[in-house]
Amino acid sequence: MGVLTRVFPPGLVDRVLLETGRVELRRRALPSRLVVYFVVGMALFSEASYEEVLRQLTEGLSWSGVGGGAGWVVPTKAAIFRARSRLGVEPFRALFEGACVPLAGRSTQGAFYRGLRLVSIDGTCLDVADTPANAAAFGRPGSHRRVGGGAFPQVRLVGVCELGTHAIVDAALGSYGTSERVLAERLLPRLPAGSLCLADRGFYGFERFRMASSSGAQLLWRVSTRVRLPSEGVLGDGSFLATLRQPGARGSEGLRVRVIEYLLEPREAEEDAIVEGDSDATVYRLVTTLLDPDAAPAHELASLYRERWEIETALDELKTHQRGPGVVLRSKTPEGVMQEAYGLLLTHYAIRRLMHDAALAADLDPDRISFLRSLRAARRSARASTGFSPHEPA
Repeated sequence: MGVLTRVFPPGLVDRVLLETGRVELRRRALPSRLVVYFVVGMALFSEASYEEVLRQLTEGLSWSGVGGGAGWVVPTKAAIFRARSRLGVEPFRALFEGACVPLAGRSTQGAFYRGLRLVSIDGTCLDVADTPANAAAFGRPGSHRRVGGGAFPQVRLVGVCELGTHAIVDAALGSYGTSERVLAERLLPRLPAGSLCLADRGFYGFERFRMASSSGAQLLWRVSTRVRLPSEGVLGDGSFLATLRQPGARGSEGLRVRVIEYLLEPREAEEDAIVEGDSDATVYRLVTTLLDPDAAPAHELASLYRERWEIETALDELKTHQRGPGVVLRSKTPEGVMQEAYGLLLTHYAIRRLMHDAALAADLDPDRISFLRSLRAARRSARASTGFSPHEPA
């Protein structure tokens, strides 16, 4: 079976369609199940036309003809558009939320720190087709070179990534004008329990930190040195205890944290300043809910924080390698854009599961597996027989 049907089997797709009320009432050339795989396939064959995506997905399928029959005819672009419109966004959101779960097991190399699953949260933007409807729904970045803003409207995406596997296991989507912090607030209450979440200082805020810590996850977040954190006792590893409080709320109940401060080497500080747009990046301050220095020494946590950059690699895979450099999401309506964005996430997860399975089989760290080679393998697998008919129940 192809990687898409292996990770998202027909039975799961049928169940999602039933639960979201999108099962068709009559036989169609493009049944709902096939349209789901088509939208995911758009992200796998991002530079192909609509009709070509269907051809790639239906090569060798069991419904392509029996006994030399005429076979199945690829529908027109207009028919594909109508079929997508009938489905809407909800089945894709439900499929992503139900199927894209953390991949790493205890034998997965590089996925845990002292028994805690490593995850991180970060955001990016996706260019979408420049239509009046998309521009009105999503907005576009400002530009001093172009009247009216940037060349394309953009969707903002914030995701939670399992760092050891690069699998994006939760995501929130919104307009360009919706800040990453606002989108993050949808995700923080449902961080995986038993995980250690790493985040940069752009996400820090007392309420967001409190929200994340109440999820059952442990936290290791960078905060600005401007945040007041008076020491309440220096610990043996050089870290110190402090209490986070809502600014301006005197006497309010705070959150007990441990603070780790350290300096970067000049070269590392220069690289960090370029990435974070900070001219004074030499002093790092981390706050963590791991209060016991024996269970999580400061030097280990300071070194571990660098793992946060793995989510940047995952987002680059999603935007550049999988979608293609300079490729814009093609849908011309806001609903189609959201479908396509979830298709992008679903395809990335499927590829990452393929890579994780390969890493386990070879006893390797998933980081040692090539994303581009895995992407090509996924494309080849999608052209192979999936072993089911679009018109028959799974």
